Amino acid sequence: MAGRHKLALLMAAALLTGSLAACGEPVADAKTLTYWASNQGSSLEFDKQTLAPVLERFEQQTGIHVKVEVVPWSDLLNRLLAAATSGRGPDVVNIGNTWSASLQATNALISFDPQAFDRIGGRDRFVPAALAAAGAPGKAPAAVPLYSLSYALYYNKQMFADAGISKPPATWEELVDVGKKLTNGKQWGLAIEGANPSENAHHAFTFSQQYGGEWFDVSGKPTFDTDQNVAAIKRYIDLMAVDKIVNPSNAEYAKNESLSDFANRKAAMLLWQAAGSAFQAQGMSPEEYGIAHVPFPANPPAGGKKVNSMVAGINIAVFRHSRNLEGAMEFVKFMTSDAEQVALNKVYGSLPSVKAALADPAFAAPEQKVLAEVLNSTASPLPQVTTESQFETLVGAVMKEQFANAANGKPITAAAIRAKLKAVEQRMKG
Repeated sequence: MAGRHKLALLMAAALLTGSLAACGEPVADAKTLTYWASNQGSSLEFDKQTLAPVLERFEQQTGIHVKVEVVPWSDLLNRLLAAATSGRGPDVVNIGNTWSASLQATNALISFDPQAFDRIGGRDRFVPAALAAAGAPGKAPAAVPLYSLSYALYYNKQMFADAGISKPPATWEELVDVGKKLTNGKQWGLAIEGANPSENAHHAFTFSQQYGGEWFDVSGKPTFDTDQNVAAIKRYIDLMAVDKIVNPSNAEYAKNESLSDFANRKAAMLLWQAAGSAFQAQGMSPEEYGIAHVPFPANPPAGGKKVNSMVAGINIAVFRHSRNLEGAMEFVKFMTSDAEQVALNKVYGSLPSVKAALADPAFAAPEQKVLAEVLNSTASPLPQVTTESQFETLVGAVMKEQFANAANGKPITAAAIRAKLKAVEQRMKG
């Protein structure tokens, strides 16, 4: 106990001085921070331009200069894990909220205990649904919410009208039926990102919830090859393989190409998180598309849950190895302030993670209204277990392979999916 007490005192001293340096290394300039931002907009350059005035305001208020790098999603997790392992990297980072528990397990991020929350204005400021994906249950969060999101169904109004469709589908059966009417050789019913493991895993989670399944048991052990999970994956892959409402080329999509297909009228529907700003960047006006809740099964199986989205979003975290912890905490406080939450989320079309900002009229538009309805009623956080990031990587890769098979005309069978899931489950168990 004495050792723990001494460690706690040392950590407290480091927080006060902002000088938690690696052994033998000089203390960094207290007026400088490094920040890895996630790619939220239509391009890395768009994000740099969006963040530039924000970081300038922070420097004017605090005198602290922030060196920012916008990191593509395809690289972010690996770079975060490398920084966590090496003890070298930025001071402040954006993380996908689904990775919170996995990164928390590395002990590389500071914990937002009551004292840390007090330093950024208090825990009660944050939207409870957003905090649900900030770390393992029963532990102090490893990060705090920055941008809140949920999945929604986007649809092209004119393409629907031309096909004689009066309203968006509310069930998967209706989506397939509508998708077939909208697929005609020049356009497709639905666009997806078949080569994007994280995107695949998000849909695997949602379908599994609707089918009454779970990817982990209560102890955090993987339960991948269950009937429900197999059926969940097959239902999603079959949108291409059996229903043929998805262009086979989508099996190679991994970098937001599906958004371009939708914005350029090559696909009539899209399942995505806060896509409006990306559409606008490609010349599509908000009047051209509608937004609806993600469908549910017409006849839910026993145990099926009323879930149609994971709790999506971006969290902001501070590395313990930062040599300017005081400045890092000031930056988190600034980025989660009411004013900056309104400014940033307004640009990105996402939802503020703090209550006061969410009440701003800027978030009363149809898109944000639907996203908020889903987030606060029918969204569920992905399992907050230490191996969640492995789940996304491995199960997402299984689905990527199945999409590739579907694109090449190979049959997609429950037996083949089960075998692949069983193999990655065994890999997870080591």
